[in-house]
Amino acid sequence: MHNLLLFILLGLASLSSIASAEPLDVPDQIAGASNLSAEQVVQLILQHPQLVLIDSRKKREYLKGHIEGAINMLNTDMTRKSLAAISQGPESILLFYCNGQRCLRSSDAVRKALSWGYKNIYWFRGGWQEWTDKRLPVITK
Repeated sequence: MHNLLLFILLGLASLSSIASAEPLDVPDQIAGASNLSAEQVVQLILQHPQLVLIDSRKKREYLKGHIEGAINMLNTDMTRKSLAAISQGPESILLFYCNGQRCLRSSDAVRKALSWGYKNIYWFRGGWQEWTDKRLPVITK
């Protein structure tokens, strides 16, 4: 009986530590990139028609819906060469997003672009979740 009680207590302790652990280490900011809200994304799109908008989500998520003009490029597939193919080089204005504040894909893509010398980087940290919560227009393919 004592062993069973000890087993249950240890199990509960490990569950509580799992529940209280930080789910993901998604940064609030990334040095070298500017964070934008959904409203600021709309303004950026309108002010900069040459903007390269990159949806860092999986293809199936992108096909269910994305921001108009977004190019689907999963962070793990993004290379210096693939980014150069859709941009005009390091001076290009790039905006990255993924599923939302707990998604690491766009932050990873932003860090890669910065490491390759891109300078005009914007990060829509709220991503798809914020965009759809605010009922902004979406494209489905």
